[in-house]
Amino acid sequence: MERLPPIHPGEILLEDFMKPLGLSSYRVVKDIGVPALRISQIVRGQRSITADTAMRLARYFGTSAGIWLRLQARYDLEIAEAKMAKRINREVKVLQVTQTTISNG
Repeated sequence: MERLPPIHPGEILLEDFMKPLGLSSYRVVKDIGVPALRISQIVRGQRSITADTAMRLARYFGTSAGIWLRLQARYDLEIAEAKMAKRINREVKVLQVTQTTISNG
């Protein structure tokens, strides 16, 4: 079964917040006090949501900063898994835990 591509948090910002509220990128950057390109790059998937941006979006939309950061972390992990999982699985062995290992700490 083919997996769906990861959803960038910028797509959620655009589709679930900005469009329904009729907000342009220009309006959001002015209202939250960030550089002009930041929001347009985020909604195009070209920039990550930082803690600073997450806090500003949370205040503005009445959400939590954690929601925005979790969306970003999930996206980043899905991208990393797609790129690196096979190589990491080859390079890193699973720790075999035994009673001796636990006792010797």
